[in-house]
Amino acid sequence: MTDLVILPEDINKEIKEISDMQVDGPMFPALSAKEMQAVDVEYRKIPVPHNRITPLRQNWLKIYEPLVDYMKLQVRMNVKRRCVELRTSEDSTENSSLQKGADFVRAFTLGFDVDDAIALLRLDELYIDSFEIRDVKSLTGDHMSRAIGRVAGKSGKTKFAIENATRTRIVVADSKIHILGSYQNTILAKRAIVSLILGSPPGKVYGNLKNVATRMKQSL
Repeated sequence: MTDLVILPEDINKEIKEISDMQVDGPMFPALSAKEMQAVDVEYRKIPVPHNRITPLRQNWLKIYEPLVDYMKLQVRMNVKRRCVELRTSEDSTENSSLQKGADFVRAFTLGFDVDDAIALLRLDELYIDSFEIRDVKSLTGDHMSRAIGRVAGKSGKTKFAIENATRTRIVVADSKIHILGSYQNTILAKRAIVSLILGSPPGKVYGNLKNVATRMKQSL
C-alpha cells in the first residue's frame, strides 16, 4: 500500500478554487427600526431647564402628539427629574426617529417655539448651532448687556431681520445664542450676529443682510 502524497501545488490549487467560489444566497436589506426592536430598545432623556418647565406643560399636547403619532415613539414627561424621556416602540419604522425626536424636544427646551422646532422632525437638513457671546468676544457687565441688546435690537427688530434674511430662527438666552436652520443659512446668520457682537453698526449689518436675501432669492 502506497502512501498518499499531497504536493504543495495541489494545496495552493485547492485554496484558489475555494476562494473563487461564489456562494449563492439571499441578499438581506438593512433592518428597519421596528425589526431592530427585537435586539434592543433605544432610549433618550432630554433635561428641561427650570425656566422651560411651565412652557413645556402648556405646550405638552403639541409636543407629545407629533412624537407619538408621526415618529411612533413612546414619550413621558418626568416632572420629578425635570426631563422628557423618549424611547422607540414596536411601531417605530425609521432608524432616525429617536434622534429626530430628541432634537425636537431639545430645540423647545432651548427656547424655540414648537411650530419652529417641529421642522426638525420633517426636514433632515436642519440643525441647531449654539454658542456664547464670550466665545466671540470677552465681555462682562454692561458691555455684555449692550452686546445682547445689539443682537436683539429694539423690540427684536434686528433679530427678526436676521431671521428673515437668512431663513433661520434665533433664540437669544442671556449670553447664549441658538440658531436653527440649514447649515449654509446658519453660517450666514451667525456671521451677522458675530459682526454685531464685535461692534459693527446695525446699518451696515442690515445692508449685508439685504444683499444676502437678494442673492438667496435669485438662487431659487
